[in-house]
Amino acid sequence: MRTSRSLAVKKFCRTISSTGIQASDIRPLPVLRETMDYLWHLLNSSEYPFEIVHDFIFDRTRSVRQDLSIQNLVNDQAIGIYEDVIKFHILSHQRLARSCQDSDASSLCYLNTEQMMKCLLSLFDMYHTIHKINSQSNKEAEYYSFFVLLHMGCKIPKMANSLSFWYSQLPASIVRSKEMIFARTILRCYHLGNFKRFFCMIADEATELQLCLVEPFLNEVRARALMYLNHSGYKLQHHPLTHLSDILMIEELELEDLCRICGLEISRSGDTKAFAPKQTTFSLPTPLSKSSGIYISRE
Repeated sequence: MRTSRSLAVKKFCRTISSTGIQASDIRPLPVLRETMDYLWHLLNSSEYPFEIVHDFIFDRTRSVRQDLSIQNLVNDQAIGIYEDVIKFHILSHQRLARSCQDSDASSLCYLNTEQMMKCLLSLFDMYHTIHKINSQSNKEAEYYSFFVLLHMGCKIPKMANSLSFWYSQLPASIVRSKEMIFARTILRCYHLGNFKRFFCMIADEATELQLCLVEPFLNEVRARALMYLNHSGYKLQHHPLTHLSDILMIEELELEDLCRICGLEISRSGDTKAFAPKQTTFSLPTPLSKSSGIYISRE
């Protein structure tokens, strides 16, 4: 009761029926574009906690997508709106993951990922449609790569299926793009435990949005790297933290904290900190903090 119909942003309505809709109920494409631009500027608002801002934009972008769907709009402008909605979900994925130890934030993170997945699948259908008229978005390869990266540690059943068939349905230009090659290689390194190539590729090739999707898994990969080094080394071969911090893209102090969380004892010789392998106290912590050990600037 504190606003008016002329000022409010239309809410998402789950039970909407196409038979009872008036023309005045549906926003035309230029208005939807303006709405998306307005919502986008709210994302970094400091007036309210991010969870509250996210909840508002989350609902209103679903309404925007609903209006697009009812009108069956598939063109460059509609695709641009979908790409912006997915960008919102990716940025939220990063920020929510940093606080997902809290049960409420964890639930928001799951719902955000679920909607991101639905948006991507709808966007891919739109890409397929515009291909029939020899048109395409210049962001296609990167957005297809997001689908691959979402399979990293995924917990949504529909995402757990093999990607092989999906790859076979894509245009060859997308499969051979640098964005898709990056995503497929990163996913393979994640599953095989090739931590050195994992971090080198992130430092050299990841886009900012790809980094947002990968970031929640960085500490997990780092902890697994410490496990490999601890179990495979010789007792006389200590691992200097300075060297490891460069490989694992983490500040040395944060790496020291991670070692202690994993049960590794750190020794000191002068200014050099290191840990000896074969320590029986090592264990992979669950859950791992997502807020510490954020990647170092690629400079």
